Amino acid sequence: MKTYTTKLKDGVRWPLVLLAGLSLFVNAVTAASKAPNFLFIIGEGQGWSSLSVPMDDRWPNSKSDLQLTPNLDRIAKGGMRFANFYAPSPRCTPSRAAYFTGVSPAQLHMTFVNEGKGDAVAAGTKVIPAKTTTEMSQGVTTVAELLKRAGYATAHFGKWHVGRTNPSQHGYDENDGPNSNDGPDHVANPNPKQAYATAELGMNFMERQVKAGKPFYLQVAHYAGKSALDAKPETYDAVLKRAGNQDKARVGAAAVAEDADITVGMLLKKLDQLGIADNTYVIYTTDHGAQGRRANEPLNNGKGTIWDGGLRVPLLIRGPGIKAGVFARQRTSGVDLLPTIAELSGNKEPLSAQVEGGSLVPILKNAGQGEVKRAREEFVVHFPHYDKDLVGPATAIYLGDLKLVRIYETGERRLYDVAKDIAEKNDLAKQHPDKVAALDQRLTGYLKAVKAEMPSLNPKPDPNVKVTELPGDRRGGKGKDGKKKGKDTEQPKPNKL
Repeated sequence: MKTYTTKLKDGVRWPLVLLAGLSLFVNAVTAASKAPNFLFIIGEGQGWSSLSVPMDDRWPNSKSDLQLTPNLDRIAKGGMRFANFYAPSPRCTPSRAAYFTGVSPAQLHMTFVNEGKGDAVAAGTKVIPAKTTTEMSQGVTTVAELLKRAGYATAHFGKWHVGRTNPSQHGYDENDGPNSNDGPDHVANPNPKQAYATAELGMNFMERQVKAGKPFYLQVAHYAGKSALDAKPETYDAVLKRAGNQDKARVGAAAVAEDADITVGMLLKKLDQLGIADNTYVIYTTDHGAQGRRANEPLNNGKGTIWDGGLRVPLLIRGPGIKAGVFARQRTSGVDLLPTIAELSGNKEPLSAQVEGGSLVPILKNAGQGEVKRAREEFVVHFPHYDKDLVGPATAIYLGDLKLVRIYETGERRLYDVAKDIAEKNDLAKQHPDKVAALDQRLTGYLKAVKAEMPSLNPKPDPNVKVTELPGDRRGGKGKDGKKKGKDTEQPKPNKL
């Protein structure tokens, strides 16, 4: 093999192969030292079994038999799927706040929503729901504030829904407003327009940061939708043709999800065009499960309930150093995202003592193996409100394979082994009273430690108010015509909370 040389200014001749090797080394060092980018995509009400690839390879039915999500599938296959990831709440506002801060809804006192659609229950229910706020405190550090202090450009586009304070006051350099379910135009059906507009804003932001040579953190958050009015006509027609005689509401929800997936593809394509895909972490999850008792099968129930169908959702992470096609099986939750992003970014700033999550980096960098270090071993979902579930206000605690549910109307405790019984059909409380007592005590300790707002028994409940459920909304009481709505359910006498 011939060795070619070149003459430098000082007259020294260096072999070109050596220079080429040196160049490769310099480029590798530069790439390794360059801060990674982050694209965090937040879906809306997309359940654990809503993608067209399985979320757990042990459960073939952990994927949709209707929706097609080729771009989310691309993230899943190119990175890691977290088979056991939980949203912090079965409702959007609490979950989003926890994603942004690493702090649980219980500690934030953000445990419910305020959609202006009659979420408050009628007076006279057996339990008075806990007090809550829908405004994320500026006293809590967000992931955007953390990364902005580290030199990142930050942005949020799409559904905000954690208060009326502009995202700029929470560390986001750019945003399209403190948008709620109605979007920046304040319309009943922000999609499909906003699905594509939000993606365009994100792509423009990424392109400008690359030109400026600045690392970025970008949140793109989807809006809800469930009908033909929320999707592009061609998308809806394609799903309708494929669905046959399936329920039209299911067709509408699938069409909205497929439009959202198309916009995910737009963002991924932009990363490729900009040449930054290899240095960008793409994170996808959603705020809670899909709505409906059977919408998240094989899991139990859905949005607005404390059951796993309302809580267990997809988490996909693709990026530098993450092995493709891996399933991680450790239980993880939304409060883990901020510590994870902080560590991946190379952040040196100590995290606030309020942060409850732990970094997922040991799992990401070890092909799905490893442990997450947190201040507390248990995971708690505090949902002390009336919503879409007949059991009413409740709190759940997970520890190991066990899940304990505390129901405030009746004082009942239910116990499930969610590893063996993912549909939560078999209540083990009577068989294991010792485990019920231990978990219940741990739950009480947690709620006291985070100073959670608690529900209370109503000293003067109205005997005419029964536990009822209306389509898409759950509350007690009578309708405007004075007639009872829904089907009454017999309830045992309340015990101590």
